[in-house]
Amino acid sequence: QVQLVESGGGLVQAGGSLRLSCAASVHYFSSYTMGLFRQAPGKEREFVARIRWSGSTDYADSVKGRFTISRDNAKNTVYLQMNTLKPEDTAVYYCAASLVADPKSLTEFAYWGQGTQVTVSS
Repeated sequence: QVQLVESGGGLVQAGGSLRLSCAASVHYFSSYTMGLFRQAPGKEREFVARIRWSGSTDYADSVKGRFTISRDNAKNTVYLQMNTLKPEDTAVYYCAASLVADPKSLTEFAYWGQGTQVTVSS
């Protein structure tokens, strides 16, 4: 059983920063590709960033240069550092885990956290 718990969301002004954490209760955490997704009201859930077991990363174009995903395998935790936040970054952010070698879609992430709200005021 894999459990993911996000934390670190909150309310921040535009231009500010937040760091999200996702703690995983799982064996062999380092084997998982970890992803961060977000869902704004009335919109579909969308990809934000992912970090593979190798440490390589990918980002959505909308967050490149502003967000950084990282992982600490000793702590079974993945982080999303979010800088220069914009009102359009407002959403519920979800952590997800996948054993697929190179997951590209939401359906390839089998495990999901409960989400944490990020609100960016203008």
